[in-house]
Amino acid sequence: MGAMNKLRQNTGVILWILVISFGVIWTLQDSDVFSAMNQTNRNVATVNGTPVQNEDYQRILKRQRQRFQQQMGGDMNPQMESRIRERAYNQVINQELLQQEMERLGISVTDSEVEEMVFGESPHPVIRRQFADSTGQINYQLLQNMASNPEARAQWIKLEEFLRRQRRQQKMSSLVQSTIQVSEADIKDYYRRQNSSASAQYVALRYARVSDDSITVTESDLRDYYDNNREEYKREKTVTLQYATTSKEATAEDSSGISGDLTNLRADFATTENDSLFLLNNASDQDFSSAYRTPDQMNARVADSVYAAPTPGRIVGPVFGGGQAHLLKIRDTRPAENDFLHARHILLKTDQANSELTGRLQSIRDSIESGTASFAEMARRYSDDGSASDGGDLGWFARGSMVDAFEDAAFGAEPGSLVGPVRSEFGYHLIRVETRASQAVQVADLAYNLSPSQATLSDKESQLGDLAYFAAEEGAFEEEAQRLGLSVQEVQVETDQSSVPGIGQSAALSQFLESASNGTISDVIELSDKFVVAEVTNVTPEGYRSFSEVKSQIRPQVELQKKRAVQTRRMERALAQNAFEALPEALGTELRTQSDITYSTSTVPGLGQEPQFVGTVFGLDEGETSDVVAGNNAAFVVQTTEKTIPPPLTDQKRQQLRQQLLKQRRQQVSSDWIAALKEDASIEDNRTQLR
Repeated sequence: MGAMNKLRQNTGVILWILVISFGVIWTLQDSDVFSAMNQTNRNVATVNGTPVQNEDYQRILKRQRQRFQQQMGGDMNPQMESRIRERAYNQVINQELLQQEMERLGISVTDSEVEEMVFGESPHPVIRRQFADSTGQINYQLLQNMASNPEARAQWIKLEEFLRRQRRQQKMSSLVQSTIQVSEADIKDYYRRQNSSASAQYVALRYARVSDDSITVTESDLRDYYDNNREEYKREKTVTLQYATTSKEATAEDSSGISGDLTNLRADFATTENDSLFLLNNASDQDFSSAYRTPDQMNARVADSVYAAPTPGRIVGPVFGGGQAHLLKIRDTRPAENDFLHARHILLKTDQANSELTGRLQSIRDSIESGTASFAEMARRYSDDGSASDGGDLGWFARGSMVDAFEDAAFGAEPGSLVGPVRSEFGYHLIRVETRASQAVQVADLAYNLSPSQATLSDKESQLGDLAYFAAEEGAFEEEAQRLGLSVQEVQVETDQSSVPGIGQSAALSQFLESASNGTISDVIELSDKFVVAEVTNVTPEGYRSFSEVKSQIRPQVELQKKRAVQTRRMERALAQNAFEALPEALGTELRTQSDITYSTSTVPGLGQEPQFVGTVFGLDEGETSDVVAGNNAAFVVQTTEKTIPPPLTDQKRQQLRQQLLKQRRQQVSSDWIAALKEDASIEDNRTQLR
């Protein structure tokens, strides 16, 4: 790389400092040029024997969280956090599979190609974005000074590695997608399907109108269906399991420990001048954000604590909410664009005035005001609303989000007061206003996920380890589980299933099932949310399910066939003897019409989901009548009354559709290709070992 070696021999520290000022380093970090150099080098997975480093997974996970915050705002609940973690894990696995495939195919990038990405006519977007002057031209002096500074050598090499990796992946992508073509016929057909519409009239006889008493299903009919559709009843090796699990949920002791950790950080958090760095150094599971948030954008418990006294500089917590423990610093406040309330209510539903209900609600109010019962207790006992199980808690909401009558009463009340009975379109409400707010707050949120400690996990794993040991010794899995206070579930699963109902997806469990025999007890298997031990109680070899097993499933199918034959023959006789317009009277049914039919129409009145209907309509000319069609739910005859043909394609539209179809097909091919690589790969998931 001659030119680059020459550049490294030059000097120019002053302009390099300017480059730093312009934010190049941050841009490269956003582009994944720099890794977290101080992180422990641990493996999140092994792919075909090659380790995948945890720091790569954590970097992708952080970016996924940031994207969620930008798009959705607010806090992530545990379910969303789990989905984002899974998405990040899949992405890092896909990247390693891609890397291995590029190695196998010998795809490489030369030094001259990297040089072209920096100094060529079309530099990489990172170069163009950060090294352009006021006219939009690349400032090569800045580039030279970055390359020539010995202190920046490591960063420059990282830049080269990033560009090389980008170019290599581009080559791989081009190779995979090189066979994708979009023909003129593809474009015309897609355009026609997207822009054609039609109207039709039709007559239908639903199969369900044939009574069960009017048909006869014999044993021979059932066996004939079984013989003709035997492939539908093919099964892989099937294993019946009984299993016990222990959850990986954090215990009260774990939560107390996390709370204690946060409490110990209160003083330092209060005095630190760099909140972002403090969160980073203390491994917060919530990234720093300078955004201002309103209470409806926070977890309700967190918002309650913050808005109890939203004073800048105040440290809030520890407080638990959203599956995390939080220690928050209120950095700043400003007026919000709306007013907000946290309220509870008790609803007695009715759609009309009802003095009995108002009296009952007044009696409930008297009990609360006298102190003989709490609002939450009375809500759980009497409220007709879904919030009853939460003590009537509606959380935080903004003005304009509730019905007028309720909102006027709630926003007109002081915190701590009771309002009602208030009548709305839903019934009668008794309202308790908990807190109100009109400010947006900027907070630094030091948050830790409520995850179990290693001691807790060891205890739960040991409990199942005892079950596996004593069950193997005594040969009494269920009795040993009961002795240990564990419940036993049973499930039947085919060995090629990716997920076991009630347990989930586990490579270790799949391997156990493949070699399982009657009486075999698994080792303790760890999943993301639980530990499991299973015993095989029965193994059925690969083959076909017997006729006796599926007989009850076959009968409805045979009955449908016979009803289809009845209605189809009846429709055919009527059509042979009558014109289309006379069919409704001849059959004792009605003529239906349907307009605005498109190729995406999926449901038809009187027919339900009927794909053949759309195909039949567009296969006819205007005024043409079909033969009898035996559909999924009914036999029908259709007449196309009008067809709208789209105008001729313009060159601009043709090119637009070509690019659209290319993009769709490329995405599909890439997805299928990665899925095929993953299916053939040996992947060991080590995430549970990284706590």
